[in-house]
Amino acid sequence: MEALEELERVQNRVLQRIASLELSLLPQRFGDTLSVSSPAQISDANGDTEARLSAILRANNVRDFAFKRVPFDYYDWPIEARRDILGAPSVHHLCKSIVLVNTQAPSNVTDCSDHNNSKYYIVVVQYTARFNAETVKNFLYSLNNGKIPKKKFNLRLAPEESSQKLTGYEHNGVTCIGMKTDIPVILDEAIVKLDSNFFWLGGGEIDLKLGIKTSEFINFVKPFIVSCSGI
Repeated sequence: MEALEELERVQNRVLQRIASLELSLLPQRFGDTLSVSSPAQISDANGDTEARLSAILRANNVRDFAFKRVPFDYYDWPIEARRDILGAPSVHHLCKSIVLVNTQAPSNVTDCSDHNNSKYYIVVVQYTARFNAETVKNFLYSLNNGKIPKKKFNLRLAPEESSQKLTGYEHNGVTCIGMKTDIPVILDEAIVKLDSNFFWLGGGEIDLKLGIKTSEFINFVKPFIVSCSGI
């Protein structure tokens, strides 16, 4: 039974990628706004991720964003080719969202209700950067004014099934817009310092990417901005 279910999942993924490839040949739609609300707040009756996220962004008064469908084998391409298909200024403008879990959180910390001391965080970093969990640990320790022992912060990559359950998005499609759970967001300071006030990240589907103006992303998402990587 498990083998059949896995086969069905693989088949569905293949069909989705074929559809995405076909869509990538069509003119892209560009939104003129952006935002980070719960999916429950915006109807997704047609299952159209781009339309749902565009509605969320517009509802939150974000004005500068764009969606781009990419080929099914996008992640097999060199990062320079990915930069070119998105029209990004550099490879450093290509970013990803990763869900982290605090494996040493106190037993009473089980969800994301306290953004200063959450069980989970989602971190947005560049593909070209090396994430440094220790800097996030130090940041959270300081954020709580040292009242929580530093040993109670141990950020590790959350299991893929946990990430999907919390965000509602698959691996390589994770975005911090329209997540199922209000996970606190940490934005790497290096992204804020990029020359162009615009960066790219996952768009809610494996083959859908979202480009967004950095300042508008910050105004809407209100992330913690932390220097947490090195190139």
